[in-house]
Amino acid sequence: MLFSKKLLAVLALLPGFAFANEGGFALDRAPERTDIASLQNGAKLFVNYCLNCHSASAMRYNRLRDLGLSEDQIKNNLLFSGEKVGDMMTIAMRPADAKAWFGAVPPDLSVITRARASGAGSGPDYIYTYLRTFYKDDTRPTGWNNMVVPNVAMPHVLWQLQGVRTVKMVEEPDPHEEGKKVHRFAGFEQVTPGTLTPQEFDTQVADLVAYMDWMAEPARDFRKRLGAIVVIFLAFFAFLAWSLNASYWKDVK
Repeated sequence: MLFSKKLLAVLALLPGFAFANEGGFALDRAPERTDIASLQNGAKLFVNYCLNCHSASAMRYNRLRDLGLSEDQIKNNLLFSGEKVGDMMTIAMRPADAKAWFGAVPPDLSVITRARASGAGSGPDYIYTYLRTFYKDDTRPTGWNNMVVPNVAMPHVLWQLQGVRTVKMVEEPDPHEEGKKVHRFAGFEQVTPGTLTPQEFDTQVADLVAYMDWMAEPARDFRKRLGAIVVIFLAFFAFLAWSLNASYWKDVK
């Protein structure tokens, strides 16, 4: 009995430990953008900016028809290297070359928004914050760094849209160790402007993240509708079974 109480106490503390271990840069909440126009724009951004190095091998181009795109629109606007509409979203770059060029193989993005969910925030929150917190760092091989993933191997592929920024840090006393100084993030400083305003850039990133979240489970909306229908059917069937049972046993004392 004593062991059971101790086990329950440990299990109760586990969520707190998991949250405490998240640490790192605070994640911004990703805007919810579920309209077709936003998802179509996100698909265009994904193909143009992400699909050069990252694959999405669990996704076919023709699945974009679920977003209201015709096969001709997919061919004319999203296929650039002789792919077919029924092909998977793969890339030609070999993993060995990717590791030599970037130091790590770029991950497949098919379900990245699910993989990055944690106690600190949802997967879309993580990707949304990550894509918006790149800054210029000449000490890095690519010339870029990131607040969410320090010493990131990925370059800032959206820099022309966002512009070039540097990070501002302030020195403060360490609250945990007397006499020691720590550096705290104090925002970004715009060095050169991008082709978009900060608000426009955030909107574009939100569309891209919304598409990546849709791509992780294209049938999610259908699954939710089907689930509601199944629950309603089961509730009706339960009521019917209860009524029949009451009818069969009404004369039994």
